Amino acid sequence: MMVLQGFGNFVSLLSGTGFVGQLVLLSLVAFSVFSWAIIYRKYKLYQESRSQSIAFHRKFRESSSLSEIQESCEQFPLSPLAGIFEAAYYELQQDLGGGESDPTLQGRTNWKGLERSIRRSAQTEMTALESSLGWLATTAAVTPFIGLFGTVVGIINAFQGLGQGGASTIQAVAPGISEALVATAAGLFAAIPAVIAYNHFINDLKVFGVELDDFSVELLNLLERSFQRS
Repeated sequence: MMVLQGFGNFVSLLSGTGFVGQLVLLSLVAFSVFSWAIIYRKYKLYQESRSQSIAFHRKFRESSSLSEIQESCEQFPLSPLAGIFEAAYYELQQDLGGGESDPTLQGRTNWKGLERSIRRSAQTEMTALESSLGWLATTAAVTPFIGLFGTVVGIINAFQGLGQGGASTIQAVAPGISEALVATAAGLFAAIPAVIAYNHFINDLKVFGVELDDFSVELLNLLERSFQRS
């Protein structure tokens, strides 16, 4: 009931403002809706990626062969650690002639190429995790100014109406100013959640980055023990 009432108030507010005010409010609503969609999607993605990475890391340490780990990667499609391992395993297969046997049972490998492949895969995984965060940063930076622009235009219109009407009482100018200030409030409403979510996700990305670096080192150490370094 309260949602319907709030929606009705928003519609009446839109109908009572000018073209510029309507454009400002609609653009702020669009920014807010897209931002909340990204926040929800990123929250679910990071949560799943974290849980799958923990499970994959456990499997990685418990497995006795690389091929066994490779077979389990399909169970963890959202784990960046699994993505790094698959890239390293593919590089090993290519370096050893593309055979299907377990690379741990074969001879030597190109370590520089393997390290580059792991580093490139880690960067790819981080890029995937960072995707769409730019929209949150843009929302946090732009929407307060869009709201301020709508407020300034609304106040200008209010005072122009005041001058044309010849009235000088607060009752004459207050409705126009109050409607103009709604744009500022809408801009802050869109910006504040975006700022909070962006900072939270950036902190999560730092944690992911440390985990990817640690796993890359651990994977290289495992491969060094499994191969005779050339």
